[in-house]
Amino acid sequence: MRRALKSGILLLVLVLARQGSGVDVASCGSRPESRQLDFWVGDWNVEETGAPGKTIASSHEEKIIGGCVLLESYTEGAEYTGKSMNFYDPVLKKWRQTWVDSTGGVSEFRGELREGALRLEGESHTANGKLVLRKMALTPLGPDRVRQHSEASIDGGKTWKTNYDYTYVRRVP
Repeated sequence: MRRALKSGILLLVLVLARQGSGVDVASCGSRPESRQLDFWVGDWNVEETGAPGKTIASSHEEKIIGGCVLLESYTEGAEYTGKSMNFYDPVLKKWRQTWVDSTGGVSEFRGELREGALRLEGESHTANGKLVLRKMALTPLGPDRVRQHSEASIDGGKTWKTNYDYTYVRRVP
């Protein structure tokens, strides 16, 4: 009985502490910003933009953690895979993406929905520690197509080159 009472008091203290901390206990998935990337949810064939019909990868995007996070699972051939977690940060009022891949590459981005696309900027770190500045845009091209265009700079942002330019084509069940 005493143990149950202590557990109950501890739980009550934790709930009250969370409520008093200023943390919004409502699901972030209910916020309109958290639904701005819903156009990307689904199963996709990935093609290089300009080469329709030539699939180079597959990708699956799903909402997790109560709709708060869009999880990307990307597969290109037998050797290369990666995952990104995309979420709206209400404190920064920015979208954030963290990408990790099977080569040891890591990328961190921040951005916002602007001019019909999610526009992100950040940096990547290759497995050997090289810093690469990055820009990326996710643009819906209708209900069944999304363009993902990435630029990279290896000279501190003086020059930029297209890193990749992909079109995601929704797979028909």
